[in-house]
Amino acid sequence: MPGALQANPSIMKDLVWLFGYGSLIWRPDFPFFETCRAYVDGWQRRFWQGSHDHRGVPADPGRVVTLIEAHGERCFGRAYLIGRGVFEHLDRREINGYERRRIQIHFDDGQAAGVMYVATRDNPAYLGSAPLEEMVAQIRGAAGKSGTNIEYVLKLASALRELGESDDHVFKLEEQVLAG
Repeated sequence: MPGALQANPSIMKDLVWLFGYGSLIWRPDFPFFETCRAYVDGWQRRFWQGSHDHRGVPADPGRVVTLIEAHGERCFGRAYLIGRGVFEHLDRREINGYERRRIQIHFDDGQAAGVMYVATRDNPAYLGSAPLEEMVAQIRGAAGKSGTNIEYVLKLASALRELGESDDHVFKLEEQVLAG
């Protein structure tokens, strides 16, 4: 498990590992003590959550990622060691259908209990699966206060490459979005 902070139990009781698999990988707008490559087992990343705020508007929502349970799958991202006070900011950022879920986060050299945000299927912004062409068309046309939905796809794909990871779902969307 990463870091020197792990050796000090009195500090660790006030800290939490947060797993990021979408924009948290490339846009951590919060303070953290450590960050590293990590993964969760039994989950896969999908552009199945609507964004009525950050990457779209209510009349024209964008598509952002959530995780869906998938036996035998592994989702790579970044883990951040954060103070509990950061959740006040994250709960505002991850509105629009996301909820906190406790999970086991795996590192190259161990694992730890942590938290991630997941959009559940029963939230009002959940879009679910759609044909690739339909998702691409929606992504190309959507924009919100955080920028275009295209930018979100491209930055996520780039961040995954920087981590040395592959995600067929993300990379197929990226390829189609860039195909114009």
